[in-house]
Order: sequence, then C-alpha cells, then structure tokens
Amino acid sequence: MTVAPLPVLDAHDPASLDRAAAILREGGLVAVPTETVYGLAADASNASAVAALYAAKGRPAFNPLIAHVDSLERALTLITLSDAALALTHAFWPGPLTLVGRRKENAAISDLAAAGLDTLAVRWPDAPAMTGLVARLDRPLVAPSANPSGTISPTTAAHVAEGLAGRIAMVLDGGPCTAGVESTIIADTPEGLVLLRPGALPREAIEAVTGAPLKGAGGKAAITAPGMLKSHYAPRARLRLNVTRPEADEIYLAFADHRGSGAKAVLHLSESGDLAEAAANLFSLMRKADQMGERIAVAPIPATGLGEAINDRLTRAAAPKDS
Repeated sequence: MTVAPLPVLDAHDPASLDRAAAILREGGLVAVPTETVYGLAADASNASAVAALYAAKGRPAFNPLIAHVDSLERALTLITLSDAALALTHAFWPGPLTLVGRRKENAAISDLAAAGLDTLAVRWPDAPAMTGLVARLDRPLVAPSANPSGTISPTTAAHVAEGLAGRIAMVLDGGPCTAGVESTIIADTPEGLVLLRPGALPREAIEAVTGAPLKGAGGKAAITAPGMLKSHYAPRARLRLNVTRPEADEIYLAFADHRGSGAKAVLHLSESGDLAEAAANLFSLMRKADQMGERIAVAPIPATGLGEAINDRLTRAAAPKDS
C-alpha cells in the first residue's frame, strides 16, 4: 500500500504554526523541531491524543514523556521544584535541560503522559516553534523524539518523514537540529539532584551551578524519564563500539585521529575531534551508516563533556533489542 507523503510546512511561518496548533487542539499529532531533535507533539492534557502518540511511535506505555512548556511559570503549574533545581532553570532554561519533579495534583497532564507516575519530566526548550505552539494552545505539549520507538532519533524533517509518514498529520520543518542529541535529564529528589540521562547540556556545566558532583541513577534504576531503556536509539545494523581497527565489511563512524583505514566506508563524526560537532552529527550519520551496510563500527569517543551523552546513546544503540 502506498503511503501518502507527509505534509511539510515551514516552522518559521506563523500561519503554519496556527495550522499545527489547530491539529493539536483536535487531538492530532505534529512533528516539531527543537534545538535537540525533532519531537512528536501532542496535547499533554488529552489522554486520547497521548494514546495516539504512543501508538504512532510503538512506544512502551511504561516509558514516560516530557512535557514541554514556554515559561518557568507554566512549568511550576505542573511540578514542584527545590531551590537547587530552580537554580538550574535560571541558568539553563530555555535550553536542553529536562527536570523531573513531583507532579502537582492539578497539573494539566494526562496520567498516561506521566506513565502513571507521581513525578513528571518538564522542559522549556530553546525552540520557537515548540514554545509558539504551547502558547497557542495555552497548555503543555508532550513531545518524545519523532521516530518509531527505539530507532535512531530524527534531526531533520526528512528523517521524520522516513519513519512516521502515514502515522501523523504533519511536520514543521525548521532545518537541522543544532544540538543533535536529546536533553539532559535531572531528577529533583529529596536526596538531591540525580542525573538520569546525559544529554546536550554537559554534566560539567550543571555541576558548575550546583557546586557539587551530580549523583547517578544507577544501572537498576526504575524508568522515571524518557531515554532510560537499555536498548534505545538503535539502528538496524549490528553496532560495535570503541573500535580503532574496523573490519572490511563495517561502516566506520570516525572521530578525530581515528580514520578507519580498511573499513567499507568512513563517515566522520568530527575530523577535528569537536564533541559538539560529533553530537550534532551522531544520529544523522548513524542513520546514513544504517542504510549503507549491515555492520557499523564507531571510533572511541572521550567520556568528557558532551562525550558522556554521545557514549550513552551509543551504548543504548548497541544493546540487545530485547533489553
């Protein structure tokens, strides 16, 4: 059966945003660009719309969603935050930081969006299209990455169309995402701030504000936020990590001085060893490599700064698909 092309509209056009807002208001789904990756937006207060989002992505219902807002004031109608978490909002919002706090009883969020938890993940993105839609609806939008669950996250409108054509109403095209990896997720707990998922905001920047090392969630932590499944962001091809000598049948994702001599093909995450460039290129080059062969090898990536988020995504992408 032929799938109709996904309508693509300009994310910078107010009329396009008005049309997208009308779709969302009626319970439809729209892909929207952010600074991290493209998100699949739905009205967070509409349980039917959220259920349709889960179905479109094939997303496990126990995997909670991030509520996107357009101001700190709106965020505080949804969750309670400590002084330490509020300091992070003042330093990094709008931006690629998600905070998980205690959900307020009167929060305009469906239980399905929170996966039945008494906590909620909230982000104020640096993304005019997303915040413009929130303002038009006057309510938060849930927006996981706009791709089938577990597959490579989309950083262009074309990536969205490849995975979700026929499943959603439209995509707003804002060009390539600047960060290229998802937001950093921090849980605001009674015991302090806990890093649940490394992301586009480096640990070091957060610790410079908190003045203390971030705690980690641990390998057996319950799933309380997106991106915590062991197998996630996965290509179809077999993925091998920390490779300095790729094999002849492997597509090599090179970094810095690791050039991938002998590989079937070489794609450069960053020839200069720039972690920000590598993060921005990660998902698009993983997608390209997945189309080029059955095996992918990735050069060693330093675990500092944005390298922590890159290695987190790679480890999850290489994990067995049933985990």
